[in-house]
Amino acid sequence: MSENPTSTDTGRQKPAENASCCCPIGGVLDLLSRKYAIQVICVVGALEPVRYGEIEDAFGDVSSSTLSARLNELTDADLLEREQHDTIPPQVEYRLTTDGTELCELLQPLVRWAEDRSLSEQ
Repeated sequence: MSENPTSTDTGRQKPAENASCCCPIGGVLDLLSRKYAIQVICVVGALEPVRYGEIEDAFGDVSSSTLSARLNELTDADLLEREQHDTIPPQVEYRLTTDGTELCELLQPLVRWAEDRSLSEQ
């Protein structure tokens, strides 16, 4: 008999061991499940370079604190790039990073799937 508690006599892995393949996605899902995170990525990807006010206008009902938090979190995760210009008044623009662009492209099929099923309104 096998002494490895996560494998069977046939050498196949048990489901619990296969679940470890989901570990890398946990942090991504945690970030993207936050309110407006996916929408911010999509809006910045569609309008870049885009200013804070333009992002805010795209949402309408988002609070400044929530939007600022998402922008900071997505910037810290290296999905967005924040560029501050030395102008009066200060001007800040956001763009997707290479990883952000890749994520935005990967999200498009999910967005279309949700639109096809009207899940975004439920």
